Amino acid sequence: MDILPGLSGTAEPSGGVREDNASPDAILVRRTIEEISPVADKVISYFYALLFIRHPDVRPLFPPAMDAQRDRLLKALLTAAEHMDNTPVLVEYLQNLGRGHRKYGTLPAHYPAVGEALIGALTRYATKTWNDETEAAWLRTYATISQVMIESSLEDERCAPPWWNAEVVSHVFRTPDIAVITVRPDQPYPFRAGQYTSLETPWWPRIWRYYSFAAAPRSDGLLSFHVEAVPAGWVSNALVHRARPGSVLRLGPPMGSMTVDHTTDNGLLCLGGGTGIAPIKALIEDVADHGEQRRVEVFYGARSSDGLYDINTMLRLQQAHWWLHVRPFVHSKGHLPDAIREHGPWNEYDAYVSGPVDMIRSGVAAFTELGIPSERIRHDSLDELVAATQW
Repeated sequence: MDILPGLSGTAEPSGGVREDNASPDAILVRRTIEEISPVADKVISYFYALLFIRHPDVRPLFPPAMDAQRDRLLKALLTAAEHMDNTPVLVEYLQNLGRGHRKYGTLPAHYPAVGEALIGALTRYATKTWNDETEAAWLRTYATISQVMIESSLEDERCAPPWWNAEVVSHVFRTPDIAVITVRPDQPYPFRAGQYTSLETPWWPRIWRYYSFAAAPRSDGLLSFHVEAVPAGWVSNALVHRARPGSVLRLGPPMGSMTVDHTTDNGLLCLGGGTGIAPIKALIEDVADHGEQRRVEVFYGARSSDGLYDINTMLRLQQAHWWLHVRPFVHSKGHLPDAIREHGPWNEYDAYVSGPVDMIRSGVAAFTELGIPSERIRHDSLDELVAATQW
């Protein structure tokens, strides 16, 4: 699609936008976001109150328990608005949101209601920065956001269902709190190694969480995920401790750009932590499936040796492929990115990082410091800009 006029600007290598090159609308939007940050909880509550009181027809799109929903919708809108000048990342982010929101029953007619609640909440709490000029900037920004999402949703509707039903065919514990879950979708599910999807369980309707595919596409159509049950994690605990063969889950569309560029023979420098090793494993299989013999260097980290739950699988892959080198690393003995700096050089490698948010941040910083260009650093941090966020 054509890039919209409201999404112009020059991005920094790290993915941010230089303030001196920011558009006038972006400057006004960021000032508003900075002002409301200290009272974010109040903004969120007021936003949902306006939305549900003025437009009760949208309430069924959300989970019955809103404490699980929390700030997801508003966070998505503010994230998109704040990065409106970072065209390549923002457009992909919004297109993913538009496709993903089909599974909630979101229609083009719902977008004006959300925009009205957004402007109402900002008007009430951005008392210092809000004026006619700022409101106009936000209206233009939201119009751009909603247009990209609606167009993406309508385009996706022509070629894909809003969701897939998937039966659990295998559920294997790797640790008391980590399970490898394999499912069979009810119809073909096209995706690429390194991507992720959203999962909904029958125990928590309309609550979706995001998991990476743990294997490259298979001829039998099965999909695998590594899931760790986290404290207060509704979906993760249901998947690990309640799901069993025969359980039926729902899958959203595939998302993410942490995929292999098969047009180049660059090596792959991979940094994976915790269950973030799952998409790294898929990338390795993808390289092997393409018959390529490009160097793949994997740094596999955890806070303790017990956290290296998939090390045996990774070592078996290493034995099967001479071009693969796996280096396990325990965080308590140092910082994982430091281990990367001790090896190399990495100037002929594409970099991939997957795992906890702090690892992604430090990993990207380490890759950049080592001279790897930003366009060759791939990650999908679900808590930051690339994250797909639920309505």
